[in-house]
Amino acid sequence: MIGEAALNNAAWCDALCRAHGLPGVFTRRAWTNPRRTPPYYPDAVTLSPDATAADVLPRIDATGGASVKDSFAALTLPGFELLFEATWLHRPGALPAGRAAGWEVVRAEESLRAWERAWGEQPGLFPAALLADPSVRILAGPDGGCVLNETPGGRTVGISNVFGDDPWPGAVAQAAALFPGRDLVGYETDPGPAVEHEFAPIGQLRVWLRG
Repeated sequence: MIGEAALNNAAWCDALCRAHGLPGVFTRRAWTNPRRTPPYYPDAVTLSPDATAADVLPRIDATGGASVKDSFAALTLPGFELLFEATWLHRPGALPAGRAAGWEVVRAEESLRAWERAWGEQPGLFPAALLADPSVRILAGPDGGCVLNETPGGRTVGISNVFGDDPWPGAVAQAAALFPGRDLVGYETDPGPAVEHEFAPIGQLRVWLRG
C-alpha cells in the first residue's frame, strides 16, 4: 500500500507541476522533474524501495534547494540533509464516512484564491489550470479544506493539503461522496488527527533537502 500512496503523491506533484508548465517524468522507480519545482513540492518522489540516488539525482536539478521525497525511507543521498519525516496513512473506502455538510468542490479562480488565503499561502501556488484537471478536486468547507487526487490506474484517492479547524470529518465525507468505495491515502507529519478518523499508519517517509 505504500507503493500506491507514493504513486498517488507523485501524481499530485506532477499535476501541480503540469499546471505550472513543468511536467515531470515517471519511471518504474521514481517520478522526477528536470526543472526546479514550485515551493513545497519535491523535485523527485521515489516509487520503489529499490530506488537509489542514481535513479533520482541525474534526472533533477540537484543544485542547492533541491528536495527529494524518499517514500520508503530507504535512500542515501550525498550532500542532502533530512528536512522532515512523516507517516503514510490509509483509510479503507468501506468504512462509514459521515456527512459533508457545507463542503463543495472549488470551481472558480476567485474561489481558489480565497482557498489559498485560508490555507495560509500566498495566492498563485495553485494555478487556475488545476480546476480543469479531471484527476484533481480542491475542496472547501466551513471548517477547512483539502485536495483530493485520483491515483492513475489505481483504486485509491489521495488526500493532502488538509487545513482548518477539525476538517477531517467533512473532508473524508466529501471524498466518500465524490469517490464512493475508494480508499484514501496520504501522509501527515502529525498523523494523530487523521488516525482519530480511522486512518491507519502504514509506513514512514522522509524528505531530503540540498542546502
